[in-house]
Parts: sequence; structure tokens; C-alpha cells
Amino acid sequence: MQFSDFLHPNIPLFITTFGYIGLCAIVFAESGLFFGFFFPGDSLLFSAGLIASQGFFDIRVLATLIVVSAIAGDSVGYWFGAKVGPKIFTKEDSFFFNKRHIERTRLFYLKYGPRAVVLARFIPVVRTLTPILAGVWNMPYLLFLRYNIVGGVAWGAGLTLLGYFLGAAIPGIEEYIVPIALGIIVVSFLPIALEFYRARK
Repeated sequence: MQFSDFLHPNIPLFITTFGYIGLCAIVFAESGLFFGFFFPGDSLLFSAGLIASQGFFDIRVLATLIVVSAIAGDSVGYWFGAKVGPKIFTKEDSFFFNKRHIERTRLFYLKYGPRAVVLARFIPVVRTLTPILAGVWNMPYLLFLRYNIVGGVAWGAGLTLLGYFLGAAIPGIEEYIVPIALGIIVVSFLPIALEFYRARK
């Protein structure tokens, strides 16, 4: 089976269709824009790295662009939060905004402090809202930027390179990219599910 044989309307098809620009746009949006919380960032980066191992992308260019997009997205989220301020907590619920997500992210930020900017990278929804709340609470920007860079490199380059090296090391793994991507999505949402379960109890 050729790599192109199993591509259908899913993450791999999106990646190969929209290329660097599409990937960077999603990473940027998920890193700091309200509407970006529903993008499958973790599986997207891993799949992009896996596809790069098959020769579709230059892994050096790919990893660099993703890291830059992640850092830039977080910075935009920070400045948005700094500009909007506490008024964000009075906003009514909508498709792109949910006060429960804000509250969970607030507790996460209070628990881990500046480290939350790094740790949040690996938790869907939380990674989108954390830079915004860091701006709301006036976290010094240079301090935020330091953690933002660390998180952007660890998440952006880390997951992308993981997919790339696994794709290069394990023959035929690209045939299972769809179930692997779905598995990553499930695992990435486990912290949120666990937190929801604890809250219900």
C-alpha cells in the first residue's frame, strides 16, 4: 500500500493539501485565539512529523515554522488578555466561549504559576486560554515570553520530531496514522476528563 492510498478526508489529507501555511495557521489559532480551542493540535503535529518522514515536508523548515507559530499565537493571546482584562469574565457563554473552561484554566494557572504556560501546551482547551489569562492577570511579559518559548519548542518541535523519527524508524507506520492520531486526541483529553470527573464528585 502506498502512503497516498489511505488518505481520505482527515488530518493527513488536510496536512498534505494545505501544507506549511495551513499547519501554521492552526497552530497559531490554537495557541491563543478563542476559536482555536477545538483544533486537534497534538495529533496534527505528530501527523505532520510522520508525513514529513515520508518526504512531504522538510522537517527542519516544518519544525521551525510550527515553533514560531506557537510562540506568536501565545503572544497574541497574552496581549489580547492584557487588553480585555477582567471584562473577559463577564462575557456570556457562546460556541467560542465557555466560563467553565475559563474557570478550569484559572485554577490550573493558580496551581502551577508561570509553569502553567509550558504545561498547558499539552492540554487541549487549556493551552488556548492560558496565555489569554496570563495577560488578564498582568503576568510580566518578559517572564511570560520566557515560558512561552520553552513551551512552544517543547510542544511544537517535540511532537513534530516524535512523529518524524517514529515514521523514519518504523517501516509502514504511516499506514496507521489515522488510528494513531485518534489515539493521541483521546490521550490528550484525558486530563480534562479526569478533572471533570473530580469536579462532579
